[in-house]
Amino acid sequence: MDGPLDLETSPDQKTPRRWKDKFGDAFRGLKLGVRGHSSFSVHFFFTALVVAMAVVFGCSAMEWCLLLGCIGIVITAELFNSALETIFRGLDEGTRPRVRNCLDIAAGAVLIASLTAALIGMIVFLNRLKQMLQA
Repeated sequence: MDGPLDLETSPDQKTPRRWKDKFGDAFRGLKLGVRGHSSFSVHFFFTALVVAMAVVFGCSAMEWCLLLGCIGIVITAELFNSALETIFRGLDEGTRPRVRNCLDIAAGAVLIASLTAALIGMIVFLNRLKQMLQA
């Protein structure tokens, strides 16, 4: 096996991985993180809604940066949460109770990211709505 999980090779014998392989692993991880997690359907729905509203309201480049940054942070937090859930499912029954708090902490991180993104989105869109009504 040639990759990040190659346990047969000692650290000083590793050959550098090609960028193509690194990106391939990253896209595979993205696919694995999204598939089977119902939270992503909710995140993708709100992503589409935010993008549509940004187009309708004619957001500036800076507002687009804020909105897309928020979307990226929420999806990244959800991917980390999914990674921890995957590790958790691989643990034996005796270990799971000792690390269950990790799952709750990761879910809390997703909640904070989502609430922050929602607040930033409301500020951007309410400001845009106010500008449209004053015009």
